Amino acid sequence: MTSYTFSPFDVFGCVEAIPSKSVAHRVLIAAALADVATDVVLNGFTSADIEATIRCIKALGAIVQPLDNGLRVVPGKSPIGQALFDCGESGSTLRFMLPVAAARLPNGAEFIGAGRLPNRPLGELCDGLRANGCNLSANSVPLTLTGRLTGGEFQLPGNVSSQYITGLLLALPITPRGGCIRLTSQLESSDYVTMTLQVLEQFGIVVERLSDGWRVPGGQTYRSPGNVLVEGDWSNAAALLCAGAIDGRVTVRGMNVASAQGDRRIMEFLRDFGAKVAVDGEAITVASRPLHGVTLDISENPDLFPVLAVVAAAAEGRTVLANAKRVRMKECDRLSGMAEMLTAVGANVTETEDSLIIDGGTPLHGAHVNVHNDHRLVMAAVLLSLATNANIEVDNVEAVNKSFPCFLDDWKRICRL
Repeated sequence: MTSYTFSPFDVFGCVEAIPSKSVAHRVLIAAALADVATDVVLNGFTSADIEATIRCIKALGAIVQPLDNGLRVVPGKSPIGQALFDCGESGSTLRFMLPVAAARLPNGAEFIGAGRLPNRPLGELCDGLRANGCNLSANSVPLTLTGRLTGGEFQLPGNVSSQYITGLLLALPITPRGGCIRLTSQLESSDYVTMTLQVLEQFGIVVERLSDGWRVPGGQTYRSPGNVLVEGDWSNAAALLCAGAIDGRVTVRGMNVASAQGDRRIMEFLRDFGAKVAVDGEAITVASRPLHGVTLDISENPDLFPVLAVVAAAAEGRTVLANAKRVRMKECDRLSGMAEMLTAVGANVTETEDSLIIDGGTPLHGAHVNVHNDHRLVMAAVLLSLATNANIEVDNVEAVNKSFPCFLDDWKRICRL
């Protein structure tokens, strides 16, 4: 593990957004299922999670060729024999590829993972696949899949993981019978499903909206649009924009303000805190002003929780990050992890089952903090050097490579010495 000390600097500068990890997962899988090759424009970016999806579409039979500005994905034949899907620590990769493999592969597959992936929820998706003709050896990785998904009806909770729904939306079009996905509870992180539907539309796939879910006709063909530019990543840009809100001014270019990515709400949240947020085309600038406490419902934006908790610690008054129960099921228990981190620097925090209450305005100090091998807690820890105006020591900073390998390079660009 690499240890690093982050010192307080004024932040001032401009960086280019990295491509959206969430969009890239979906586009790469759609491209692997398409009729002809697709050039996926990533501007040279990759991450540990994206590499996991690339490994898995290769296991599906696709050929992935490097380009100057991205990757060419060439659909291929299904492998002979059982395929191995190494999902690394990527929950998206696992939940997307499991239904796709069930629909596509005649000879089954083995799924493996690392880190906390074996502990992340998968049971409801496995049960749905079993009810529709598949055999799964377990409800967590490592697991073996046999049998074939030919279509069917799925009843799934909407408040556990929208990734279940995305996986089935990707898989059902290539089944002979198609099927329906019906929600048994209110859908959370609905923007991620909208993102999936947009990618499916790009590839010519038809999905019908129902009052309680979706109907997907079977026997469809993914038709490559030829070239897909992956837009900027709001989830990761949020860490840099929060830095501007705490102390300085930061611009991130290459952002789509009309994006389906739900974490575009970072602009709204930072305005609620009192920061100055300006939009100039695809450039988003956030500048610091006196911050005050707010109550935010983050049920639709769990990935923003860690960095918003740091902004709250820098604000005067009480902040409540509410409806945060699902952040406990991420790469670590982020609710407890952030309560621990903020307590370590002297913040006054209260942890409940599904919320974090931060009473800002208390003096903060430097500390050694634990990021629990979570990429988003690494970014939050770096922000703490601004909120505390003191040194923050972090072990395992390489955990940030899961989604944002160039984060530390971008951080250095905006730190004004």
